[in-house]
Amino acid sequence: MLVLLPPSEGKANSGGGAPLNLRSLSSPGLTGAREAVLTELVELCSGDAEKAREVLGLSEGLAGEVAKNAGLPTAGARPAGEIYTGVLYDALGLATLDAAAKKRAAASLLVFSGLWGAVRVTDRIPSYRCSMGVKLPGLGALAGHWRASMAEVLPETAGDQLVLDLRSSAYAAAWRPKGEVAGRTATVRVLHAPTRKVVSHFNKATKGRIVRSLLTAGAAPKDPAELIGVLRELGYVVEAEAPGRAGKAWSLDVLVEEIH
Repeated sequence: MLVLLPPSEGKANSGGGAPLNLRSLSSPGLTGAREAVLTELVELCSGDAEKAREVLGLSEGLAGEVAKNAGLPTAGARPAGEIYTGVLYDALGLATLDAAAKKRAAASLLVFSGLWGAVRVTDRIPSYRCSMGVKLPGLGALAGHWRASMAEVLPETAGDQLVLDLRSSAYAAAWRPKGEVAGRTATVRVLHAPTRKVVSHFNKATKGRIVRSLLTAGAAPKDPAELIGVLRELGYVVEAEAPGRAGKAWSLDVLVEEIH
């Protein structure tokens, strides 16, 4: 099973470890695209700080993120699973998984990023600020920048596995599974059952809990139909219909009664 996750806006500090080594990251086919984004981001943030803040869509209170980005080449790096924080990652609780579940997380979780494209939770990266919605002056919209290299690399990463897609729309725009991979893909919405509405906080928290449940249970569904059965066995209320034609992803709705 390959689980596609969004990153988090909030990130832990990099710490004092060894600096980033781009060539040590997983999916080496993305290295060239990573270098291009990193080079332009560092150049942008090393110049006019106000312009950089505007390009990155940062409030005045987050102006310090510009200096952080300027120092990325020499900043300490930590496993991505320790860098990403926020509601989904708090609910997932990677640090508190047992050894077997941590091993499954390392093999199955793929976090999408405006800067790195996609990384495993064991890949060592520094803390940064660059969302997929950013348009860099030289490269343009990052989702568009990533699309070609993702299309080459990620089908091989997915292989014949089930793909559980929990990304937000901005990150999904960088790679959409196609063909046979799409037929093994399940996208998930979390709905407040009484209102049938998506509410951001509990949507993220529930997705984190779903991933934790699957990792802890050692579940290995091979296709979306099996996934639905596994989730129901784990206590989730799931509504889903098979897609109308081959090569289309399944859409799953997980219903939650309480917002927390």
